Amino acid sequence: MANFKPKLVVTLNVSGSCPSHSRTDIGSGEKAFVIDEPPERGGTDKGPSPTETALAALIGCTNTIGHKCANKLGVDLGNLQISVACTLDRRGVTLTEIVDQPFREITLTVIADGSASEEDLQRVSAETALYCPMSRLFRAAGTTITETWRKA
Repeated sequence: MANFKPKLVVTLNVSGSCPSHSRTDIGSGEKAFVIDEPPERGGTDKGPSPTETALAALIGCTNTIGHKCANKLGVDLGNLQISVACTLDRRGVTLTEIVDQPFREITLTVIADGSASEEDLQRVSAETALYCPMSRLFRAAGTTITETWRKA
């Protein structure tokens, strides 16, 4: 069997077609999804808003990297339920003023139904925060992320 070494730095390609001022049809390889605004902001609500999409990416990344870290640590997470609550400073998106830190605070709650102990979950949480690109992106932008990992 050949020894496969994955590339450590890659180029990601994502594109968007913008049929209106609020809707963006995203394509990435064979996958497609819609980013849109709600009707009160002139959209058609066919998908999450750009800011909701960023938060959804944090949830997806936490799930994926969390399971990788758990596997590395020998921890059984089982299935996860992940939610975020975010304090968003909307002055920038309303063009009121420039905001350096629009995502002020994120509360990330992870509930695991596996056999992991509370101590194991804290180890996985700490490890995930170190490796999750979306978590690192938000933290580098100055966002405070408060994480709670607990058993179901």
